[in-house]
Amino acid sequence: MVNVPRLVIAAPASGSGKTTVATGLMAAFAARGLAVSPHKVGPDYIDPGYHSLATGRPGRNLDAYMCGTELIAPLFAHGSAGCDLAVVEGVMGLYDGASGQGELASTAQVAKLLRAPVVLVVDASSQSRSVAALVHGFASWDPEVRIGGVILNKVASDRHEALLRDALDESGLPVLGVLRRAPQVATPSRHLGLVPVAERQGDAVDAVRAMGERVLAGCDLDALMALARSAPALADEAWEPPYAVVERPRPVVAVAGGAAFTFAYAEHAELLTAAGAEVVVFDPLRDEKLPAGTAGLVIGGGFPEMYAPELSANEPLRRAVTELALGGAPVAAECAGLLYLARELDGKPMCGVLDAEARMSERLTLGYRQAVAVSDSPLAVAGTRMRGHEFHRTVLEPGAGTTPAWGMHQPERRVEGYVQRGVHASYLHTHWAAAPSVAHRFVEHCRAR
Repeated sequence: MVNVPRLVIAAPASGSGKTTVATGLMAAFAARGLAVSPHKVGPDYIDPGYHSLATGRPGRNLDAYMCGTELIAPLFAHGSAGCDLAVVEGVMGLYDGASGQGELASTAQVAKLLRAPVVLVVDASSQSRSVAALVHGFASWDPEVRIGGVILNKVASDRHEALLRDALDESGLPVLGVLRRAPQVATPSRHLGLVPVAERQGDAVDAVRAMGERVLAGCDLDALMALARSAPALADEAWEPPYAVVERPRPVVAVAGGAAFTFAYAEHAELLTAAGAEVVVFDPLRDEKLPAGTAGLVIGGGFPEMYAPELSANEPLRRAVTELALGGAPVAAECAGLLYLARELDGKPMCGVLDAEARMSERLTLGYRQAVAVSDSPLAVAGTRMRGHEFHRTVLEPGAGTTPAWGMHQPERRVEGYVQRGVHASYLHTHWAAAPSVAHRFVEHCRAR
C-alpha cells in the first residue's frame, strides 16, 4: 500500500504560476524538515531540476503517454517511498492532454490515477468576481477530479484579495493561499522554456529560496498538509528496475551531463545500474577525456546550441567520442546528443560521427510521437514499438541516415535518426521505464565489447 500524503498543483492554463507555487511548496515544506518527493506531469525535463533543488531529491516525471497509465502510480510510489509528502506539478491546463486523445497524459488523468487532491492555481491578475465562475467550471467538469482548494496568484492589493475571497466564498472551495505579484522571483526563459538549473547555479538557488519564502508567507501550509493527508492509500506496488545477475567487472557507461546536457530521467541511470552497468557522469564542456574504461556512451538532451563554441573547442573529448563511436561501442544519443554527434552545429565542428549538419531554426518541433525501430541497434531490435516526445528548435540535414533509427507513425509517417555501427541517434526522447529491455540490451552490448 502507498500511503504518502500528496497534492497535485494544477492551473486553468499555462502561465498561471504552477511552477512557482509547486516549487515554492516543495521548498517551504522541506524547510520544515519534511522529506518531500517532487514530481512533474508530462515529459518536461527543466521543471524537475528546480524541484530537485527545492527538495534535495531527484525530480521525477509522471508521463501517461510515454509510460502508460498503468505505470503512473507505481512510478509515483517508487519516487515517493519513505517521504512525508509528495507534490506533483501539473502540465498546461488541468484538462489538457495529448493532442486529439482526450484526457490522456493530462494533469487531471494523473490526479485520478493517484487519487490525489488538486490545488488549483489561478492567475487572478485581470479578474475579480469572475474567478468564482472559473473555479466552479473546473471543479465541476469532471466529478472524478477532486479540487480541494485554490491558490490565488498575481493578486494586486488587499482590496483585490478581498473581492476574490468574497466571490469564492460562494464556490465552496477554500482559498489556501494568496500570492502577490513578485517579479523578483521570476525565472528566466528562452526558446524551449525555463533556463535549466545547471546553467543558473547560484541564481537558481536564490530563485528557489525566494519561491519558498513567498509561498510560506502567502499560503496556509497546515491546511495544505491536511488536504494532502486526505488522499487515500493506493494499492499499487512500487516500480522497481529489473535487476540482472551482474557479472564482474561492471561495464562503464558514461552519461553526458553538465550545463549542455541537462535532460535526463532519473529512472534511466537506475535501469542501467540495475542492468549491471557502472554509471559515470561526465561534462562535455569541461572534461577532456571520457571516464576510464568507458564501454558505452549515453548522450541525452539539453542545449548544445547554447554552448556550441565551447563544445567545439573541447577537441580532445570530441576525438575521444569519435574514436569510441567509430570503434563500434554502443552509443545512445537523444536530441542534443544527436546534434553533438553531427559534423557541425551552427557552423561549429562537433564530433563528426554522423555525416549531417545541424542548425538553429525558427520552427519549434514539439509533441508526442509513436515510433517503431527500423533496424537492430544496441537499444532495440527492429520492430520494437516505443512512444516518445520531440522538443527542439534545431534542424538536422539530412534528418535520417541510410539506416534510420525510427519510423514515426504520429503525427505523420516518416523515418528519422541514425543507426550505424553501435550508434543509435535520434531526436526522439524516450522513457526507458516503459521498456526496461532497452537498458538491459544496451548494457549487454557494452559487456560484449
